[in-house]
Amino acid sequence: MKRKELTCIVCPNGCPLEIEFEEEPALKVIEVQGHTCDKGPKWAEQELTNPMRTIASNVSVKNGDFPLVSVRTDGPIPKQRIFDVMTEIRSATVKAPVAIGQVLIKNPAGTDCNIIATRHVNPA
Repeated sequence: MKRKELTCIVCPNGCPLEIEFEEEPALKVIEVQGHTCDKGPKWAEQELTNPMRTIASNVSVKNGDFPLVSVRTDGPIPKQRIFDVMTEIRSATVKAPVAIGQVLIKNPAGTDCNIIATRHVNPA
């Protein structure tokens, strides 16, 4: 049996978790200690088996009153796909106007999320 220490990032408490798990035949979480809410054990298991993250970045805007629009994923993506998604975000350009919540990139890098705008950009 193995042990791993993680700091939970689900809520502002930042609980120091101690996870006991087995790797063979497949990774299996046996016990999670140190959590102060119900979300800690579920997050710890996900973090060990399939870590997920959200991304916030910027996309270039043509003919806008701002040269960039802030964007984010509308859901978490597998941690190992971050660089693939960021490659698509960096190569994207949109034309003004842009509205908050507008989908700018659908399913980047084949993920189950979209890249959405988080601010308005009016035409220049």
